[in-house]
Amino acid sequence: MRVAGLILSGSTKDNLDKLTLKRTSAAVPVFGKYRAIDFTLSNMVNSGITNVGVFTQYNPRSLMDHLGSGKEWNLDRKRGGLFILQPFISPQSHKMYYEGTADALFQNLTYLRRSYEDFVLIGSGDHIYNMDFRSLFKYHVKNGADVTLLTKTAEEGTNFSQYGQVITDENNRITQIYEKDSKYRSSKIFLGVYFINKAFLLEMLYANVPNGKFDLLKDIIIPNLSRMRVFSYEFDGYWKNIKKSVEDYYNINMDILKEEVRNELFYLPERKIYTKLKDSAPPKINVNAEVSNSFISDGCIINGIVRNSVLSRDVYIGAGSVIEDCIILQGSYLEEGSIIRKTIIDKNVRIRSGKKLEGIGNEINVIEKGAVL
Repeated sequence: MRVAGLILSGSTKDNLDKLTLKRTSAAVPVFGKYRAIDFTLSNMVNSGITNVGVFTQYNPRSLMDHLGSGKEWNLDRKRGGLFILQPFISPQSHKMYYEGTADALFQNLTYLRRSYEDFVLIGSGDHIYNMDFRSLFKYHVKNGADVTLLTKTAEEGTNFSQYGQVITDENNRITQIYEKDSKYRSSKIFLGVYFINKAFLLEMLYANVPNGKFDLLKDIIIPNLSRMRVFSYEFDGYWKNIKKSVEDYYNINMDILKEEVRNELFYLPERKIYTKLKDSAPPKINVNAEVSNSFISDGCIINGIVRNSVLSRDVYIGAGSVIEDCIILQGSYLEEGSIIRKTIIDKNVRIRSGKKLEGIGNEINVIEKGAVL
């Protein structure tokens, strides 16, 4: 299929507290050794998409370091490949930032025009799921759609004010979208993935963005639903958005401890999730250590007790330490006798001997990157 992939890497409008002070949400670590963007990027590559652009704007250094040349995703190629699309100043434009999804696309029209593909797939870099987009492509073509939106039936307890609610007719053609409406309208929510005919997208951008309409969904698609053929494609697998809250980020990481989630995300035939490789040794669990129901990444050294936790690469747990219900990111060092419960510890944190940290009630502690406590 002739499809160009575009990934939105996040903005300042997330709810991840200290976790995005120094990185964009697409670069936030998940499941030990992965970054959030690995999932959407791997989904595109596994679906045969070899021309991928990543829109970066907010705190891009960590993300760009992770992506590199795109080698891990087989995107270091002569035709197509991985493109980093940042805001820029030119004689035609003096903007220093993207004002919305449509504006980001409009500022990169050269990339779109030079792409030989006939369709464009737009996704978000902070969503966790494993999907073959080829089924979405076939559905889009079969329906003769201008735009196809990926949707899902919301789970119980979903905060509908954080999602677009979608209403369809008997043919799955979308008739209404209520974007982040606090009132319940429909159990079907939009997952932030657009499949669009490229010629149609270019026409919409030229007609709307110069007139100050910068958001692809709110300013262009929703007001023109009656004039467009916009369809809903239902996704029924595991899908999560990490940037809605610290609590959601914590719960998503803890999902890796569930066998059914691991099987769906990482063990589907021909649908691997790729990430940047590191040359770390296998984890070392010493004789006096105790590990139960935990995800331990390569390079870790465990001398204490670890229960119900997710540890990223190169984490050190000192003797006599007790770690329960925690997420500990890369390179953090917990000295002897540390007692840590229900806490997210960012990268390269050092916890001194005998330190006790514990979330109170439903509250989750977040320790900033590089902190010494």
